[in-house]
Amino acid sequence: MKKLTLRLSIVLMLLAFAPAEMFANVTDPIETVESARVNVLLNRLEEIKAMDKSDLSSSERKALRKEVRATKKEMKQVGGGVYLSIGAILLIVLVLILLL
Repeated sequence: MKKLTLRLSIVLMLLAFAPAEMFANVTDPIETVESARVNVLLNRLEEIKAMDKSDLSSSERKALRKEVRATKKEMKQVGGGVYLSIGAILLIVLVLILLL
């Protein structure tokens, strides 16, 4: 009985602290702008990849390499991602152990 009460209280506590945005089906306009920007950057990288670089001078190649690096760096910044700290991972593992 104690285990059931403990597990039930943990689940209720986790549900109480869940962010409201998690349950909303709202498209973020910033997200759509960012995805459009990523598509533009990907298209530019494909154009550079398809170019015939044999007729370019060394300074043009150097500028092209700088552009590719800057584009990839910007894509990493815009693309984002999900990052979990070690503390968050440990907390998730502990909660899963307690629930199972």
